[in-house]
Amino acid sequence: MTLIVLLASFALLRGLGALGVRRLATWPAAAAHAMAVMLFMTASAHFVPAGATFMPNHGDLVAMVPSAVPFPSAAVHLTGVLELLGAVGLITGRFRRAAGYGLAVLFVLMLPANINAAVAEIPFAGEPASPLWQRVPEQVLYIAMALWATRGAQPLPRLRSRTAAAPVRGRDNSPVR
Repeated sequence: MTLIVLLASFALLRGLGALGVRRLATWPAAAAHAMAVMLFMTASAHFVPAGATFMPNHGDLVAMVPSAVPFPSAAVHLTGVLELLGAVGLITGRFRRAAGYGLAVLFVLMLPANINAAVAEIPFAGEPASPLWQRVPEQVLYIAMALWATRGAQPLPRLRSRTAAAPVRGRDNSPVR
């Protein structure tokens, strides 16, 4: 379902770009917005109570977490927050590059949970586990799309050194010595 949401929203958003929506005029910009749509959807599952059966929920995601990860419930909440922050960053031009890189790292870090779920055949939203041959390529696609979304984005801000900073000025705007 996640892949369908990503691809359908990508096609729709790129179509809007072709029709003249400037924000979606490039393929990477449409990819960034489509990934944000997908992330808003997937992040919501991180906070749905375990008893809900109409969609993936917090309990499903906790079950995926490998046993070596301490505090699996907190890890699921944290990854949900990071997904939401990444989605907001992708649709905010100023933070798109940082968000894309951060999401690529997050997707790599979440890969062991996907592998664990496939190998241990952990059901997801009451459905049988998706196979490993499906999960790993999907995760690679998400990593690639997050990185592709950074193309054409504003460069990451550079830290200014203290010596390169503008001179300190007083109240009357004269240089302070």
